[in-house]
Amino acid sequence: MERTRLQSPTVPGDLSSDDVEVLLLRLDPDLPPPSYAHAGDAGADLMTRVDVLLHPGERATVPTGVAVALPRGYAAFVHPRSGLAARHGVTTLNGPGTVDAGYRGEVHVTLVNTDPDQVCELRRGDRIAQLVVQRVAHAVFVDAAALPGSDRAEGGHGSTGGFGAAHHEHTGPTGPGGERQ
Repeated sequence: MERTRLQSPTVPGDLSSDDVEVLLLRLDPDLPPPSYAHAGDAGADLMTRVDVLLHPGERATVPTGVAVALPRGYAAFVHPRSGLAARHGVTTLNGPGTVDAGYRGEVHVTLVNTDPDQVCELRRGDRIAQLVVQRVAHAVFVDAAALPGSDRAEGGHGSTGGFGAAHHEHTGPTGPGGERQ
């Protein structure tokens, strides 16, 4: 198995204290490995291993030709490419998709064409998503009788403003008489 580092293009072979070594298995050696377009980018580009034709509203789970072994305490997250979304209406479903440290299979990306009229044709080797590797904590969930207070409290789903904030109605739990709980 060849070891390839997902790294910044400006410092080949030099791991900084913020870098993490990720073992990469190239299932299709004719495709280049995931890479960062610019120094400092968060996401490494993933490519499609096959040609894909996405009709309006259609989705497809697309193989990338790579498998990774992440160190314990890390996960990789598959994010959409902004240019693909802006120009063609193609984005990822289940986004970001999670690649757990214990997963060893081929990374796949589920794409959907949100454009109402145009078919999107992707060719083998086209960049379709970005892989972001992050440190993750393993939570220990502890039962509690109540949660401590906070400034936000139970506010969520538009409670801090934005579109229609002035017309926001509470749609959470209510008591038997319809009063807010």
